Amino acid sequence: MSFKIPLAASLSSIFLFCLIPLVTQSQIMNVTLIGTGEPVPRMDRFGPSTLVEAGGKRLLFDVGRGATQRLWAQLNIPLREIDGVFITHFHSDHLTGIPDLWLTGWLPPPFGRRTTPFRVYGPKGIQSILEGMRQAFEPNIQIRIADEKLPEDGVKFDVKEFSGNGVIFNEQGLVVTAFAVNHGELIKPSYGYRIDYGGRSVVISGDTQFDENLIEMARGTDVLIHEVAAAHPELISFDERIQLILDHHTTPEEAGIVFSRATPKLAVYTHFVLLSGPGVPEVTLEELVERTRKNYSGPLQIGEDLMRFEIGETVQIHRYLP
Repeated sequence: MSFKIPLAASLSSIFLFCLIPLVTQSQIMNVTLIGTGEPVPRMDRFGPSTLVEAGGKRLLFDVGRGATQRLWAQLNIPLREIDGVFITHFHSDHLTGIPDLWLTGWLPPPFGRRTTPFRVYGPKGIQSILEGMRQAFEPNIQIRIADEKLPEDGVKFDVKEFSGNGVIFNEQGLVVTAFAVNHGELIKPSYGYRIDYGGRSVVISGDTQFDENLIEMARGTDVLIHEVAAAHPELISFDERIQLILDHHTTPEEAGIVFSRATPKLAVYTHFVLLSGPGVPEVTLEELVERTRKNYSGPLQIGEDLMRFEIGETVQIHRYLP
């Protein structure tokens, strides 16, 4: 089922859309929210992860909890078909799915069968993290090589580190540009990504405070996928750590300013950091939209796990139906 967001869209204003795009399939970029959650273990929103498909490539941005299940069990994408993994920063909720995707994608059943190295792009430091994973799983790896005759190349890492802004991937007309964002003074490195293909573009914010660099990189993009964090005032006064968490992220009001200045065709929320505590519920999705609307009146979509955005002449939204 596909939908198009009208100009003044909000959480409750999604309309059926059946216009045939005026571009060939090869010119279309598909973006799927594999997971839109945070570190809190929950079933409705898995860990942060976004899939971009264009130019015959499948690129995965962050690998949060449950990405492997989403890719194979729900989208029927063999894990070996992920052509590159791109990491925004080193918080655990963005990395915990890597061992599963890496090792499960190497196994013999149809969901696996990777025979070439697992490609990972990330800020300087990702190499040592992956080396640690390799060390942790070395007994498993050696057992499977000896017992199941799995190919050694399929469990190797092919790592590309970077330490500044710029193009880090350029294949088949699909270009990925990394840019630094401000997730906090002590949370460095931290990056967002802009992906361009065939005149289409999507920007993934990564985890960030309000950031001018992000606005500049996202200006005029087709889809801007942005994190958001919120909590009720009574929770903030109850626990001072809540404000510390919020200070590392972007509030709905701040995101509204980002969207107004960047003017994407469609703004999308993901990585929902909605804090709660004893007797204090989460901020609702309706409240998120209302607070965003204080500074932004353009197209806005509350992201859901497995929601797909088809970017052509228009931006179409497809909700996942099992």
